[in-house]
Amino acid sequence: MKQIHLYTDGACSGNPGPGGWACVLVYNGHKKELSGGEPDTTNNRMELTAVIEGLSALKEPCAVALTSDSKYVIDSVTKGWVYGWRRNGWKKADKKPALNVDLWERLLPLLERHQVTFHWIKGHSGHPENERCDQLAVAYYTKLQMGK
Repeated sequence: MKQIHLYTDGACSGNPGPGGWACVLVYNGHKKELSGGEPDTTNNRMELTAVIEGLSALKEPCAVALTSDSKYVIDSVTKGWVYGWRRNGWKKADKKPALNVDLWERLLPLLERHQVTFHWIKGHSGHPENERCDQLAVAYYTKLQMGK
């Protein structure tokens, strides 16, 4: 099974507002950068989208070391919250609706396809790939703000 490093980040100007996501895939010394965004979104949606797009880019099941600065994404999966939300009809423990269900429904099958280990890092702390993802995500939402 191929060993992949996936670095992700999402950014938003306002929350909600124009947002961007980005990921860097590293395999065998090769890097691939992906980015995109939406004109009206949230930071958490962009964080989730970065992970989804990175995992979706893999053409076969892989062992993925995923590094993100998103506690929302990492804790929701590693602490099992998202599985409880799904089991409870996408309701949280407080009975309020879970957010971003459409994206979680896209992400969960990808987590079944790949062997993903999650690694949290502090954002804007000088981690080269995380900083690169942030640059790409911000550049994307900046383009959206400028109407280009």
